[in-house]
Amino acid sequence: MVAAVALTRHMRILFLSHYFPPEVNAPANRTHEHCREWVKAGHEVHVITCVPSHPRGVPFHGYRSRWYQREQIDGITVHRMWTYLAANSGVLKRTINFLSFVPSAVARALTLGSFDVIIGTSPQFFCAVATWMAASLKRTPWVFELRDLWPESIEAVGAGRAYMPLGLLHRLEMRMYRGARMVVSVSRSFMDNLESRGINRAKMAFVPNGVDAEFWKAGSREAGRAALQAKPSDLIVSYIGTVGMAHDLGTVLDVAGRFKSEQLNVRFVIVGDGAELPMLRQRATGAGLTNVVFSGLVPRARIPDYLAASEVSLVTLKRSDVFKTVLPSKMFESMAAGTPIVLAVEGEAKQILVQSGAGVAAMPGDAGSIASELAILLQNAERRRAMGAAGALFVEQEFSRAAWARRYLTVLDQAVQGAMDASPPIHATFQPPSSAPSGRVTQPT
Repeated sequence: MVAAVALTRHMRILFLSHYFPPEVNAPANRTHEHCREWVKAGHEVHVITCVPSHPRGVPFHGYRSRWYQREQIDGITVHRMWTYLAANSGVLKRTINFLSFVPSAVARALTLGSFDVIIGTSPQFFCAVATWMAASLKRTPWVFELRDLWPESIEAVGAGRAYMPLGLLHRLEMRMYRGARMVVSVSRSFMDNLESRGINRAKMAFVPNGVDAEFWKAGSREAGRAALQAKPSDLIVSYIGTVGMAHDLGTVLDVAGRFKSEQLNVRFVIVGDGAELPMLRQRATGAGLTNVVFSGLVPRARIPDYLAASEVSLVTLKRSDVFKTVLPSKMFESMAAGTPIVLAVEGEAKQILVQSGAGVAAMPGDAGSIASELAILLQNAERRRAMGAAGALFVEQEFSRAAWARRYLTVLDQAVQGAMDASPPIHATFQPPSSAPSGRVTQPT
């Protein structure tokens, strides 16, 4: 369980994130929920972000693509800057979208006065570049929030090789790790990776993805099944999240094909949007997969209903050594909702799943393995209930977003303290036991 943290320092915090609500992806949710907790704790928080347009590249209702918009969300001052808008498909246009955030964000940061600390979250990678530049110009300590190894993750799915100078990006990545006062990582495996490349572990902190348990367990099974027009006999297997290249949803269609002619009334529901969606729709139609439903993008407030309506939640990634280090946020959301999981991800995510008892693990990219585990689970309602309850208890105790947000404040406080000291910077790190995140903060001697 995450220990309580008491801070007396009032901080003025600037956070740069390419994504922010009303967008509903993992970085938007993580950034918003952390910042909301910091405001509750009495700190002043500003966020520089884009006009909400992910994943279609079209501004959300009530927003326009213009140079600057300002609003208040849950006490957070949100500064929305112009970027070149692009759908979440096509590497070249997306790269231009990412790059255009840099001058816009840096220019706005320079107008906002002084801050105690600046945070940049990556991916997208160039958000961290913008943070590094802004912090250097403002002479302010900055924190690199590492949610995925980049550019390694794009190499793993074969994207960007024609357009991106990957060698240069790797060198830039290492320079930023060294230049940041702290690196906050969502995964211990990322920390191991950085340490193996020469980054001092004493400047790293573990702040994993977490969940607002109250939000996720409030879903209505009846409302979710009504939205899906599910029959009483239907068994719902859902994938909820980004429909991207990394998520191996082609294999999910292969799994669905194995249940097409069976009498279990299994329906596969893919909720979300992304670059792969048109191809997957076409493939499902061509294969006659009438047991697959594409729900498209759903408002975040309704997602707990879809999880409550599901017998099983699928969490999948392509089979790659890079993805062994990833902790998918949808895994924790499914746990909080009490929905058992079939996980096709290796590495740290699998270790947490086994520890929690929240589901079963299958081989990534192996439709036979996934289908076998899924079939066994679908035939045992009591086992599903037990796994759902175990996951909900585990995530509430160990991955509470509010508790980890408070622990994150300690890291920021240490970063600020290091900047104030005349001696070399003091760095902080979490050294939790391998079985559970304690969140203890230490200073190296």
